[in-house]
Amino acid sequence: MNNSTRNLKMKKLLIATTALVATAGMASADITISGHAAAGIYSGLSKKDGTAKVDAKAGTDGLVTAAQISTHNGKTTNDLSITTTSTNNADAAAILAELNTDRAAAVTAYNALSAATADQQSAYATEIASFDAMIALARGTAATAAAAASVGTYTKDGVYSNAGVDFTMTGATDNGISFSATVNIDAGTEIDTGDFEFDGADGGTAGLGAVTMSGAFGTLTFDTAGIDNLYSDATTHDMSYSTTVGDVALTIGHSVGAAAADADYAKATSFSAGYSTSGMAFTLTGSETAAGTSASLAVSYALNDTVSITADTDQVAGAESVQTIGASTTLNGVSVSVESANNSTWDVDLGYSAGGYALTYGVDETDGWTATATSALGGGATFSAGVDSEDSMYAGVSFAF
Repeated sequence: MNNSTRNLKMKKLLIATTALVATAGMASADITISGHAAAGIYSGLSKKDGTAKVDAKAGTDGLVTAAQISTHNGKTTNDLSITTTSTNNADAAAILAELNTDRAAAVTAYNALSAATADQQSAYATEIASFDAMIALARGTAATAAAAASVGTYTKDGVYSNAGVDFTMTGATDNGISFSATVNIDAGTEIDTGDFEFDGADGGTAGLGAVTMSGAFGTLTFDTAGIDNLYSDATTHDMSYSTTVGDVALTIGHSVGAAAADADYAKATSFSAGYSTSGMAFTLTGSETAAGTSASLAVSYALNDTVSITADTDQVAGAESVQTIGASTTLNGVSVSVESANNSTWDVDLGYSAGGYALTYGVDETDGWTATATSALGGGATFSAGVDSEDSMYAGVSFAF
């Protein structure tokens, strides 16, 4: 055997040995491919570009001053005829009635525009926010800004259609560590049926989802700006860790902060702790951001198989705490859920489901309501439709492959 032949055999042996070492720790691997599609019509869906929502908290006087009304009139084209300070309940009631009427007129006038310009959109958002602040004052409340948007532009009539493919890769090592990763490709126009929102066109490019590793140590998840804040669901984290300590389930999320200039993003950390015993469940969630610390403690108790009661106390950073109580029941396909809080907010939700059909209706203290209907068509297809008090609607079919 000459040297060249001997060297070739040695190279083959080295390659084979390296491959064995590289794969020795892997016990199994799998790739699952699934698909989804949807199509339908919509009208008046929110574009999620509104100004800050106005929340109400307990006030001391319930008075609207002439100066405040003058400021309001100066910002809008809607001219309120009230120009004096309210000094009694009758005056406050009259002011509130006129504010609500004029706010409704402003919404109607805006919706009548065939194509609102950027300036008109901005003026409308300012006007509605001003009305909301005035209404809060007339009701004996002080207006405070909240994170969620409540006013903004809305779509005209349209058609949506989209499709996507999801690749889920899973595997496990010989030493008991499971891992997974996802890649998805989505294209088309999407809507958010849960929030009556218009999501718009998807890029049609492949996106990397979460990469997870789990074992006796717990579960580590990595997903850049793709993991929800455990307290608010509003901000996203880059990584999270979950485990159990005895009967307590713990999860921590953190935003590493790829952009050093983004202080809020860099500081975001949230946590969740849950414990259940004898029909009772306790959940503590919190978040630490540049704005401060927010926390919520929720308790639920199942009275029996059909009735549950809930209570929680929630304090957003820099705001007063809010206490909420609620109850829900389900019997023969009919569900009823009610909640009320000490900040004068409440909501009632009704539902009915039978034979693949489901109907829901919800209303809150603002008289805002939503109604939805879904029906399983078989073969992975589902029909869904919805309307709400903002004259938003959608109807369409979704498919799962």
